[in-house]
Amino acid sequence: MAKALITIDYTNDFVAEDGALTCGEPARIIEPQMVELTEKFIQNNDYVFFATDVHERDNMYHPESELFPPHNLRGTKGRELFGRLKGVYESNKKNSRVIWLDKTRYSAFAGTNLEILLRERGIEELYLTGVCTDICVLHTAMDAYNKGFQIVVHQEAVASFNQAGHQWALDHFKSCLGAKVI
Repeated sequence: MAKALITIDYTNDFVAEDGALTCGEPARIIEPQMVELTEKFIQNNDYVFFATDVHERDNMYHPESELFPPHNLRGTKGRELFGRLKGVYESNKKNSRVIWLDKTRYSAFAGTNLEILLRERGIEELYLTGVCTDICVLHTAMDAYNKGFQIVVHQEAVASFNQAGHQWALDHFKSCLGAKVI
């Protein structure tokens, strides 16, 4: 069965200490696992998607503008991948199996061509990593489930700024989405 790693929102704004909407230390702790998994998928010739939040400055029509401070603004350092993962991406971005995907909503499926890309490549199993466990990772997992994909969540490679929400989402992945949480 073809598989893909989907790395969700592992950017400076969500991870760095001074990020605009940082998950803080929990997000920085998972960096080694994020890098290791990404390198492993690339070495195994599997697909790797970087589903990355993008927002426009002063977009009053986006629903998140009332919920969160401005973050992941197009063209800013805050939107760049965090830490060593940025280097892994930069070194492999010409690889046709490494795909950058801009997203404007919580789910990597909402308003993107992710499902088409996955189906064209015969991918049936999705490995999810990134932040925030209980927001963007959760909504991506829910859409994946509803679209019939098998889901694997790497619990050592997801984090949130809300520990209770993080734990709730890990339980929800298993109990309601039939995901493997490893």
